[in-house]
Amino acid sequence: QSRENHGLLERLTSLASARLNDADTIQKLESELGKLTAQKRTYEEKGKKYREDSEQKIIKLENQNKELQEQKETLEIKLQEKTEEMKEKMDDLTQQLFSDVQKEENQRMILEKNFQNQKQDYEKEIELLKGEIKILKEENTQLQQQIQQGIIIQDGLKMEVEQLTKQAQKIPELQKEIELLQTQKLDAEKQAHSQKRELREKMSEVTKQLLESYDFEDVRSRLSTEDLEHLNEDGELWFAYEGLKKATRVLESHFQSQKEIYEKEIEGLNFKVEHLSQDINHLQKLFREENDINDGIRLEVSRLTSENLVIPDLKQQVAELENQKLDLENRLQEQTVKLKGKVPLWSPMSNRLHYELERDRTQRRTPEAQNEVGMKEKERLKDTSQGTEGLSNGLMQDEVQDEVQSKIKQVTAQLAVENMDLEEKLDMKDRIIKKLEDQIKTLTKTIEKAEAHAPPVPKEYIGMMEYKKEDEERIIQNLILDLKPRGVVVNMIPGLPAHILFMCVRYADYLNDAEMLKSFMNVTIDGIKEVVKEHSEDFEMLSFWLSNTHHFLNCLKQYSGEEEFTKFNTPRQNKNCLKHFDLSEYRQILSDLAIQIYHQFIIVMESSIQHMIVPGMLEYESLQGISGLKPTGFRKRSSSIDDTDTYTMTSVLQQLSYFYSTMCRNGLDSELLKQAVKQLFFLIGAVTLNSLFLRKDMCSCRKGMQIRCNISYLEEWLKDKNLQSSHAKETLEPLSQAAWLLQVKKITDDDAREICEHCTSLSTVQQIVKILNSYTPIDDFEKRVTPAFVRKVQALLNNREDVPQLMLDTKYLFQVMFPFTPSPHALELIQVPSSFKLGFLTRV
Repeated sequence: QSRENHGLLERLTSLASARLNDADTIQKLESELGKLTAQKRTYEEKGKKYREDSEQKIIKLENQNKELQEQKETLEIKLQEKTEEMKEKMDDLTQQLFSDVQKEENQRMILEKNFQNQKQDYEKEIELLKGEIKILKEENTQLQQQIQQGIIIQDGLKMEVEQLTKQAQKIPELQKEIELLQTQKLDAEKQAHSQKRELREKMSEVTKQLLESYDFEDVRSRLSTEDLEHLNEDGELWFAYEGLKKATRVLESHFQSQKEIYEKEIEGLNFKVEHLSQDINHLQKLFREENDINDGIRLEVSRLTSENLVIPDLKQQVAELENQKLDLENRLQEQTVKLKGKVPLWSPMSNRLHYELERDRTQRRTPEAQNEVGMKEKERLKDTSQGTEGLSNGLMQDEVQDEVQSKIKQVTAQLAVENMDLEEKLDMKDRIIKKLEDQIKTLTKTIEKAEAHAPPVPKEYIGMMEYKKEDEERIIQNLILDLKPRGVVVNMIPGLPAHILFMCVRYADYLNDAEMLKSFMNVTIDGIKEVVKEHSEDFEMLSFWLSNTHHFLNCLKQYSGEEEFTKFNTPRQNKNCLKHFDLSEYRQILSDLAIQIYHQFIIVMESSIQHMIVPGMLEYESLQGISGLKPTGFRKRSSSIDDTDTYTMTSVLQQLSYFYSTMCRNGLDSELLKQAVKQLFFLIGAVTLNSLFLRKDMCSCRKGMQIRCNISYLEEWLKDKNLQSSHAKETLEPLSQAAWLLQVKKITDDDAREICEHCTSLSTVQQIVKILNSYTPIDDFEKRVTPAFVRKVQALLNNREDVPQLMLDTKYLFQVMFPFTPSPHALELIQVPSSFKLGFLTRV
């Protein structure tokens, strides 16, 4: 029982614990039910509040709608009142416009007076030009008289030259006579020596025979001392010995006198030969100086012709400006036709404007016609100067010829001054045309203001070009692909297309649109690549886009915000820096593209000038007296002077001047221009030196003089164009040293040392040895280089580091450097010309 009781107690305790657990769970459930009921009540209260709020809001909205309808009615009433006020203001504005037009009429009257004054000034200048033309005609007649006198003097000089040539022809005969005399002298000396030897042998034989024939012992035995004393009393033996001595002395004196006579004759003949050679050298110097003067005159005439070539470009500019003016007049007429229906009083004003424009046009045509007359007279004077130049080419250098040459130079200088004056007048006319265009623009602006019925609001531009993303292809097509470098407005500002492109880049940066900026930069780079690929053989197009690519790259650097570039800017330019994007990656792409364009640009220049170098630098003979001489032992080549009349040194200089003027006109940076000129001069020196190595007939003293003369022409061209700092002269140093090597004496050891010390720019020993081995004398006065002398030079040059390459690499390109030059032009003041066809762009 106790066990059962104990089990029952255990059961009871377990049941009691389970009941307690159930009671706890029931209490938890009850608490959760209380919470849920509380939440239900709160939700119901919130729903009621929301319903009440929504009902109140609906009521408020209905009230607001009613108020808005009332306000609408009031606004309609106010609009009617304002329309009436605007009509009154329009009447006031029309009155103000009429007053402005009257003021412009007054200004137009003032301008007409100014035009009349300028017309009078032009007439006075034309009268002065006519007087100068008369003076020039008188001077021309005087020059013709002097030329006739010079022709008379020339005939006398020609006679003297013929005599000298005859004497020069006698020189080889005299040389032969000298050689004969020398041989005769040697024969006489040999005969004298042989006679002396024969006399001595005969004397020795006679003495031997005497000694052998006489037996002294017999004689002594036969003769007593008294007889010997009797024989020697008068000194007969002594007298016989002295007589033999005198005979030998007479023979020696006779031979010496004959020797002196022969030597005097040889000295006289040598003196005659030296005198004739001096006369020949003097004549050759006169020929050279005359040719130098004629070449100088030709260069001046070519410079004047190149300056006159600019005049058609200026005429084209004037014609394009006239076309623009006609377009503006047509626009004015269209706008006046539109305004006829609105404002009836504009018709007399438009008639007045049209009348004034026609009047300005007639006033402008009169000075142009007078300028054309002046240009015709100038061309006549130029023809007369060329005629005098053609007559003076045949004159020898004399005092009269110096005067003629100086007067011809004065005439050419006067022509150059007149050319400059005419260019200044054309610039003045362009300025007048710009003033008229500005006045027309102001009139069009006033008409547009009248159409817009709003007072004028002055705009401040910030140097951007607003465009749409859809217009990118049109921008590239009109500004890059279809643009021609010879346009009028293109060259007014260097790199104008590059500045317009950068203004578009600024607009994309201003909008902070990365996709727009990225697409525009990619499209512009692809457009420049396409233009360069299409015109890969066009020198002007390549130079134009090389210049614009460099300007575009400089604009990206100048307005990047980096301190190394912005320190050159003005405060106004620093405000225009890019604000949101860093374009350094695109700068690297553009610099690579500029290098590619530069290499193609150099290839085109080299291909157009390379075929002129050998005929102009080597084969063409500008120094007279050399062309008639041929190297001994060579036949005349088929590709020499007769076939190269078309290319001379002047043609090479003219091609260089064309390159220079085109690069300057397209606004190429001065440092890039200097690098291009240095590359061209390296090509000229390398091609000339390589052909000198290959042609033995060109390795002579006279040809060295010709090469040195041509190098001096190139150096003068550099000096005229102010390009001494381009280091182009140093690239011609190997060629000048080769020319010096052809002229220098090549006989003694000192000559060999001097050659080794002087020829430092000839990089290899093979080059110096090749020139020495190829040296061929033109006449008998020069001597060939002996192999012993060549070996001496080669031994002295063994210490020098030698390169196993004889020919120079004509394809070598110097490393190009693109300098940073900030643009001085303010972006706010740049306007897009109408000829660019970019009317869909708007200045911001």
